[in-house]
Amino acid sequence: MNKRMLSWLCVVLIGVVITGCSATNDDESRHNNASDKAASEESVSRASVESPNDNMFFQDYGANPFVSAKDDPLSTFAVDVDTGAYTIARSYIQAGNLPPQEAIRLEEFVNYFDIQYEPPEQDTFAIHVDAGLSPLEDDGYQLVRIGIKGKEVDSDERKRANLTFVIDVSGSMDKDNRIDLVKNSLELLVKQLREDDVIGIVVYGSTAHEVLEPTPVEDRDAILDAIRELEIEGATNVVDGLLLGYQMANESFDKNAINRIILCSDGVANIGETGPDGILAKIERYTEQNIYLSTFGYGMGNYNDVLMEQLADKGNGTYAYIDDMQEAKKIFKEQLTGTLQTIAKDAKIQVEFDPEKVEHYRLLGYENRAIADKDFRNHRVDGGEVGAGHTITALYKVQLKKKAAGELGEITIRYKNVDDKEEMREITQAIRLSDDLSKETLFLAAVAEFAEIIGDDERYEEALLEDVRRLARKTAVSKEQKEFVDLIDQVLELGYERQ
Repeated sequence: MNKRMLSWLCVVLIGVVITGCSATNDDESRHNNASDKAASEESVSRASVESPNDNMFFQDYGANPFVSAKDDPLSTFAVDVDTGAYTIARSYIQAGNLPPQEAIRLEEFVNYFDIQYEPPEQDTFAIHVDAGLSPLEDDGYQLVRIGIKGKEVDSDERKRANLTFVIDVSGSMDKDNRIDLVKNSLELLVKQLREDDVIGIVVYGSTAHEVLEPTPVEDRDAILDAIRELEIEGATNVVDGLLLGYQMANESFDKNAINRIILCSDGVANIGETGPDGILAKIERYTEQNIYLSTFGYGMGNYNDVLMEQLADKGNGTYAYIDDMQEAKKIFKEQLTGTLQTIAKDAKIQVEFDPEKVEHYRLLGYENRAIADKDFRNHRVDGGEVGAGHTITALYKVQLKKKAAGELGEITIRYKNVDDKEEMREITQAIRLSDDLSKETLFLAAVAEFAEIIGDDERYEEALLEDVRRLARKTAVSKEQKEFVDLIDQVLELGYERQ
């Protein structure tokens, strides 16, 4: 993470302390590519938004427009494996409300579902492309699905985990038993770890303090007792909590282990250090030592999605929202190795469309992960981190020229070797039309269209949502996919009245 990113981190933390919500980084390299294509007026304003009925804070990143392949054949963005936006939307809907439009990040809906792409045989990633007629369009658009699968690591072969839990125990965490869900989630995580893993615990309310020094998991009972005995205390000093967590992680740093901070919070801060110089001086050296920050959000009613998502982004980690123990089980048990072990850093994707065959294209989602085309091979511009076995999916709507066939372009993924920050690698694969879209791609098409519908009141049509439901019901296979169909049913029952 470079100094510019660290400065952004400080601004976010301090801004939340002062105002209760955070501001976004206006880093030129992370602007929507649309701004480079003279089409930014089609995007919605990027303002921080407070949900009208509560203290839920979200960020509106707009929507990618269609781009002429002749004017700009390149589409570039950072990899993203976050899933928080889907889980938050699900919580809203299950509670009988539609989520705010600005809460929708389409790529996090799509990436929530673990598609069974084949893993690579030797490389870090395998690329799987599927392209064919869009199932939900009547104007001849093609849907291009780019699926990326990270190499898998057996649980007994992963690196030793050196974890620091940074836990929010402020007064807001007492609401709706959030702290109990945190405790139960972390207990589940601890029970999955190996005896040679190490856990330290920091908590913060009005101040931050150490609860448990780094302790081998072979002393599991001591770790579980420390978690169970956590108590609510005071206001929310997230800055001090993170700084103390980084200090602990740094002191116990092991270059041969996974060094990761696990932040559990509702993201609502109200007091703390406001001097950026002191924060920068302490954080900079920690982030340069491969200490990753993953954030896990809890709570509805007062929750700062902006802070939690962007902390993970700038902290070289991932962001997920945990609304119940079923979600905790998915993250901390079923996907544990991917949650813990990073296989690639600063991963970026660049798609080049053939302007002789493609009229125009539109990337669905990834608005806040956009990278200027010229920065694809600029190592100073951050990409995304990917865990073992993770899947990443990107969808494009594409309008072809007449008689276009064969290769439509190519995709390149560029990333850093996780064990050697100086070594860059690239993998490239052609984009070709398929005879028919796979069942998995058809399901993801339904997910993406659902996200677009609930993310834009002007797009809502009950008939279109019913088409989405039919497609999802026809193609859903797993339990989670079938639960998604139920979610569509609930939206239809709500009659699409946004509170």
